[in-house]
Amino acid sequence: MYGRIALVSVNGDPSAVIGAEEAGGQNVYVREVGRHLASLGYEVDMFTRRIDKTQPEIVEEAPNCRTIRLAAGPLEFVRRDDLHTYIPHFIESLTPYVKRRGYTAIHTHYWHSGIVGLAMGDRFGVPVVHTYHSLGAIKYMNVAEVPPSAQLRLSGERRILEQADRVVATSPQEAEHMRSYVSHKGLIDIIPCGVDVSHFSRVDRAQARQELGFDENEKVVLYVGRFDKRKGIETLVRAVAQMSEPVRLVIGGGYTSDRGDGQEFERIRSIVDEVGIADRTRFAGRIDQADLPAYYTAADVCVVPSHYEPFGLVAIEAMACGTPVVASAVGGLCYSVVDGQTGLLVPPHDADRFAAAIGRIIANPNLRSELSRASVQRIHSHFTWAGVSRRLGRLFEHLAARKLKVRAASQSVA
Repeated sequence: MYGRIALVSVNGDPSAVIGAEEAGGQNVYVREVGRHLASLGYEVDMFTRRIDKTQPEIVEEAPNCRTIRLAAGPLEFVRRDDLHTYIPHFIESLTPYVKRRGYTAIHTHYWHSGIVGLAMGDRFGVPVVHTYHSLGAIKYMNVAEVPPSAQLRLSGERRILEQADRVVATSPQEAEHMRSYVSHKGLIDIIPCGVDVSHFSRVDRAQARQELGFDENEKVVLYVGRFDKRKGIETLVRAVAQMSEPVRLVIGGGYTSDRGDGQEFERIRSIVDEVGIADRTRFAGRIDQADLPAYYTAADVCVVPSHYEPFGLVAIEAMACGTPVVASAVGGLCYSVVDGQTGLLVPPHDADRFAAAIGRIIANPNLRSELSRASVQRIHSHFTWAGVSRRLGRLFEHLAARKLKVRAASQSVA
């Protein structure tokens, strides 16, 4: 056993159903890093906030890896923008674990968790590593209404970058954004997100299409993700509507009718009706992780039309399955998708350019094959969870050793 690692994700439950409101890439990242660190020999505790009395407090994810749900405020779902109120409660619930368990490092996720981590680092001297998953400064450029908690988030993110032992950017673009919009101080390492290549890989395409009910020769365009205005689904719908060659649009994502994602679903459905493609649009609902490789492989193109993505897990999942990606030229998508080699990048919000890029791949089987081969190669060389977790483990060990060295030096001087 190498040591104990605490992953803190206040608002991103590693055991959550992916595709539910505010449950996406962050949840996957924490869960997969936790499992893979455990497979390397670490003992991993993943801390999140309990939101329902029916939820078990502890979930065994894998040998030596568990999710621990802590009491912090009411036992109900609270939107991210309102969670800051309960940060002190989470710190109080987490403290006994940190005091008793003696963690090698604490890796925090999203800004609420970063504030929690700094408190633990100050109190117990444990190294704190942080991953933002989203930067407030970039997010607020892409929303119509800035929440009341915005200034608290911005100041918190600045404090985290300047005071954490290390901040992990998932792409060079995210690191540049940190320096431009957060602070010139602080230490940043670039370690990308990953894919479980034992799960996300090419399957038999003809069989996948048959199982999913797609005709052998029809052209299928796939979107996978949450219903959120910032995901750019409207741009994709309008792009498909103007394409000269009819295609089937498949939109995969769950929603809850009385929450924000349910409202966005209804808005997108009304746009589908408005532009006249209801007869060739399938709302697939939440797609189970077990079924995603079949959807990716069955599609001719996977589209990621987000207004902003720090990284974009869907893009590399599709690439691992050999499916070309058309994505917005924003954030980490400019790192994971190599324009013209593993996919095509276009400006966000631009339905005309998305339509042209999708049409270019669909009309050119040779191009699609070239993009497919290069995509799989890039994933295996750059973006596996096993490789990501090894790099994180080395970082945790380095920071822990440095802390011990500094502590020993201070004690000898005293």
